[in-house]
Amino acid sequence: MPQYIAFLRGINLGNRRIKMEDLRALFEVLKFRKVATFIASGNVLFETAIADDAKLAAKIAAHLEQSLGYEVDTFVRTRAEVAGIVAAEPFSRQEQLIPDEHIVHVGFLREPLDPAKAAGLAAIRSATDAFHVTDREFYWLYRGARSSDSVIWGSRELRALKLPTMTMRNLSMLRRLIGEYPSD
Repeated sequence: MPQYIAFLRGINLGNRRIKMEDLRALFEVLKFRKVATFIASGNVLFETAIADDAKLAAKIAAHLEQSLGYEVDTFVRTRAEVAGIVAAEPFSRQEQLIPDEHIVHVGFLREPLDPAKAAGLAAIRSATDAFHVTDREFYWLYRGARSSDSVIWGSRELRALKLPTMTMRNLSMLRRLIGEYPSD
């Protein structure tokens, strides 16, 4: 049975607090199997025979909104897709000379960016920031100690792109997730 990972945006931020056992139970109500959560930031692993990840994301989002009383942006990938994302080397060798304090994040999108937005995002670079766009994801390299210190997200160039709703995860966390929950 296919393994999936749902990345939920905004879980356990502000007033959107939910215990992980309660989140697992909400997924089990949907008849998903082998449901597990990974750290308390909206990462849910599960199995289902449903093969359309867009339909899965819509089904999960509708169920969570009905159950929790607020909208939860939901992004679904197969475990194999996430393993591929983790294995990719999106930045050049020179850029990959990343000291421990540099951070790579993955932005998950519902659909691929249109070519103009993808090219625009990939072209945005600074002394501390670089982007690489793939299918329904992009990688953000931040050359600093804390990604929250980056000013790139407030830049005129990035705001002008009007990127769609997304959720981001640290690449190191994704590696741990894939390592802790290997495929059967």
